[in-house]
Amino acid sequence: MDYNHRSIEQKWQKFWAENQTFKTAESTDKPKYYVLDMFPYPSGAGLHVGHPLGYIASDIFSRYKRLKGFNVLHPMGYDSFGLPAEQYAIQTGQHPAITTAVNINRYREQLDNIGFSYDWSREVRTSNPDYYRWTQWIFMQLFNSWYNKDAGKAESIDTLIDKFNNSGSQGINAESDEDTSVFSAADWKVFSEEEQQRELLKYRLAYLRESTVNWCAALGTVLANDEVINGVSERGGYPVEQKKMMQWSMRITAYADRLLSGLDNVDWPEPLVEMQRNWIGKSVGASVIFPLSHKRGIEVFTTRVDTLFGVSFVVLAPEHELVEVLTTDEQRLAVESYIEKTAKKSELDRMADTKSVSGVFTGSYAKHPITGDDVQIWIADYVLAGYGTGAVMAVPSGDQRDYVFAKHFNLPIIPISDSQNIEEQADPNKNGKYINSDFINGMTYQEAVPVLVAKLEELKLGKAKVNFRMRDAIFGRQRYWGEPVPVYFKNGMPYLIKEEELPLLLPEVDKYLPTETGEPPLGRAEGWKYQDQYEYELSTMPGWAGSSWYWFRYMDSQNQDIFVSKKAVDYWKAVDLYIGGSEHATGHLLYSRFWNKVLKDLGFHQEEEPFKKLINQGMIQGRSNFVYRVLDDEGKGTNQFVSLGLKDQYNSIPLHVDVNIVYNDVLDTDKFKTFRPDFADAEFILENGKYICGTEVEKMSKSKFNVVNPDDIIETYGADTLRLYEMFLGPLEQAKPWNTNGIEGVHKFLRKVWRLFHDAQGNFNVSDEKPTKAEYKALHKIIKKVEDDIERFSFNTSVSAFMICVNELTDLKCNKRQILQDLIIVLESYAPHITEELWTLLGNEAGTISYATYPTFNPEYLVESEFAYPVSINGKMKMNLPLALDLDAKAVEEIVISNADVQRYLDSKAVKKLIFVKGKIINIVV
Repeated sequence: MDYNHRSIEQKWQKFWAENQTFKTAESTDKPKYYVLDMFPYPSGAGLHVGHPLGYIASDIFSRYKRLKGFNVLHPMGYDSFGLPAEQYAIQTGQHPAITTAVNINRYREQLDNIGFSYDWSREVRTSNPDYYRWTQWIFMQLFNSWYNKDAGKAESIDTLIDKFNNSGSQGINAESDEDTSVFSAADWKVFSEEEQQRELLKYRLAYLRESTVNWCAALGTVLANDEVINGVSERGGYPVEQKKMMQWSMRITAYADRLLSGLDNVDWPEPLVEMQRNWIGKSVGASVIFPLSHKRGIEVFTTRVDTLFGVSFVVLAPEHELVEVLTTDEQRLAVESYIEKTAKKSELDRMADTKSVSGVFTGSYAKHPITGDDVQIWIADYVLAGYGTGAVMAVPSGDQRDYVFAKHFNLPIIPISDSQNIEEQADPNKNGKYINSDFINGMTYQEAVPVLVAKLEELKLGKAKVNFRMRDAIFGRQRYWGEPVPVYFKNGMPYLIKEEELPLLLPEVDKYLPTETGEPPLGRAEGWKYQDQYEYELSTMPGWAGSSWYWFRYMDSQNQDIFVSKKAVDYWKAVDLYIGGSEHATGHLLYSRFWNKVLKDLGFHQEEEPFKKLINQGMIQGRSNFVYRVLDDEGKGTNQFVSLGLKDQYNSIPLHVDVNIVYNDVLDTDKFKTFRPDFADAEFILENGKYICGTEVEKMSKSKFNVVNPDDIIETYGADTLRLYEMFLGPLEQAKPWNTNGIEGVHKFLRKVWRLFHDAQGNFNVSDEKPTKAEYKALHKIIKKVEDDIERFSFNTSVSAFMICVNELTDLKCNKRQILQDLIIVLESYAPHITEELWTLLGNEAGTISYATYPTFNPEYLVESEFAYPVSINGKMKMNLPLALDLDAKAVEEIVISNADVQRYLDSKAVKKLIFVKGKIINIVV
């Protein structure tokens, strides 16, 4: 019987589905292990061979843990809200739900074909109402919570209302907006409902505020910073401008310290941890107020308050709320022109542009907080409204960017200390004596800072402060295909709908475009009002909403009463292993940790961090192929193509060609003629009868014709081959090129495994004889190697070890049941289909190898009983002689001297001395 991968894989995929082999229950008699993949957005293109890399790794680990006796939760679902389905809906009029369902069916088919051990009974789809009902519910918990700094956690908004009723705002230590009011309990009680709600909104973890956003008119929505590249949208390349809008936000900054400290307690890649630390960006310094002639002053945050006497101007972000007030009539035209120009740049572009210098003087002055001197007020795009206070104090003698700005606009440069070197003045550890101040002259940095902070506090113009780079997260999209926000408005203030009214379903609309008056698409829904009178929120939730809690739902996906039961969350606790891309470092992973901490504070679970161990899989890059088109004398392309080795003899240009019609770099010329209509009459200049293509490693892309469909690989070689080969390509965390040239070797390996169980005629032939020491040795080497490799996620080295082991057993002509049965258990995680079939052929009645027991490694089988000693005569190596390792020197000498081959090399010469080093060498001196 031959190895027929198609029939075997279809058989076992059907078996797993019908028997729900991988369905998981909350069991207490086994240790639990929760393995999670970052779930995919189901695009219409389906999976290419790069996508399953992380899924294969997590599946190997999940299967291995089952064999080791763990109760494994390994679920899968779909992050199914988002722009692509909506853009398709705009173009075709088809509802996004239809497109999404079709795409999910395609993904599911491909995932099943690869043989993943997912518990599909727990599948989630973020766009299903029974899922987003709970996303809306979590939003309600955030809206109804505030962060109590004294308690160090979120609490119900009711506890804040109680404080207001009892003592007003006095003594409230909360994470809140800057403009909270000061009022007594009596004041609170006479506030109107609208006034009370407006004040509470300044404390809520989910709140409304005017924010500067990346507005893309063509897409009709706000984009995150990472969705904007060089001033245009990543998707579609449409212009993006900075715009102020009333937006829902999440007060993630309340958790900045906990998000930072929590990184010390997770096993994550250090580069990813560092990215989060930098994004959170904790800075210790001081808040300083530069007084204005108006009632308000300009607040800046600085980590170098000791440089205060080097300030020669103040710079505001173009969007700063004071710009309009401070701009004089003489400067208004220049300022407005500059603001308009800045609006076309994304924040990322403004932050990245460190070379160009631009700015405009407002015409107004602030006062230095200590000296009272006039300080010019400028605007410049390198200052961001949402970062810090949106204003900076410029110290040209202590900051390179301020120095360049000052030189460009001929502004004063005031030295901080008696050092003439700007780098030294910028370094607090290298300052000379401070100058320009009567009360910090001659002090060290450590001495000057507390003195200055105390002086600012005395003047009520500053205080010590901790600042974070991270800003509150905007929580809204002006699009259709997303979760409706469960909010309605009364007298301009937001109110939650009742919990029993969840889910708030997406209404039907005639088009998936903004209304003619600029409202989001939900504004098109006819009669869509709360209780037929109150306007609903028309924005939908952002793409990250549904993915910020989905691991909880997997624990208890069918529960209709709560997002996750206490029983389920107490059992599964947190994700033990999370595998996904590093591109989510400052988005999904931060938001997920934030929501996890809020839900912990509110008593729904006990884990501070959601993901204990995280691995970033590397990218599988495309291996592009090229043909070389010959050019005529005028430089125009002909329909003649020259092979790689001969191209230098012709004037030619490279063209991408579909990698699926290239085999081991040899072009299928017949298929090439159907590749494009204009190539139908193509002619080829061959080398040795073949057309050899050029190659280059690039990102997989349809435009480069280098996308490889896993369905094609599975059809030709099988899913087990694909799984093994993707691991064999290289270390999981590293990027590596896809190269189909090597896949045949992996397929041959599986056929070798099959032949171990069959005789030359293809009949199943396994012996119950006792294995030899050599056979035990080969088996236990692979048991140990694979166990060690999987535990350290070194899957590629396991594949190599499997090949060596099977070659050894083939050479030994091993067909012993005791060896082969344990071998396929070890192999099961990597190649589940073939091992299931062989398990059944071995007569196991359990029906599936998936819950077998991983073999126990016995180190005794690896202890060598003999050694092939290199035998030298007068220092010249002559032969190897296998001898038992337990022989003493006298016995060794007798055996060696009497050996016929040794005697032949001695040629009747007398032995003067025999040097014996146990387990190393034998040297005969004659």
